[in-house]
Amino acid sequence: MPRVGLNQQTVVREAARLADEVGYRQLTLAALASRLGVALPSLYKHVRGADALDQKLSALATAELATEMTTAAVGRAGGDALRAMADAYRGYAHRHPGRYPATQRVPDPADPEHVAAGERAVGAIFAVLRGYGLTDDDAVDATRALRSALHGFVSLEAAGGFGLPRDVDRSYHQLVAGMDVAFRSWPRPRGTVDQADQQ
Repeated sequence: MPRVGLNQQTVVREAARLADEVGYRQLTLAALASRLGVALPSLYKHVRGADALDQKLSALATAELATEMTTAAVGRAGGDALRAMADAYRGYAHRHPGRYPATQRVPDPADPEHVAAGERAVGAIFAVLRGYGLTDDDAVDATRALRSALHGFVSLEAAGGFGLPRDVDRSYHQLVAGMDVAFRSWPRPRGTVDQADQQ
């Protein structure tokens, strides 16, 4: 029988805590079962297997990251909003090194909560990009560029990939400043009128 009080939410939240302690790649069902004080087969009453646990962890972490980015950017616009959101993104990766990698998983269309979390995360970025006049396909392209830049930086940082004698915080802020410049001068298809030119 499963341990009294144990449910899927409890299992996933404990998995998130364990991932932060031991690392995302080191999170296993066996380690989680030991942490929860149950036999491994008992976990299958709450998650179908390792991939299902990974998917649920992704849904949780993505929702958390979406909330932090949205909260950071609210009431701000343009470069100020971009910097606040980018700082929140990196801050989350620092505080939750084990669960952060799970945010990169594409939401499972069969899990409404995961889909909603993904939409909120992308929506937070879209909202900032609207301040630059970027919408529709431009917003998609710019979102991919921003995610690539931020994820690349925090992943290299987490792996100890920056060895040059220069302050890493400064380099990150320069990266974000560069994205601000890029978004303000984002190339538009011919015939497109920039919103800023209409004001």
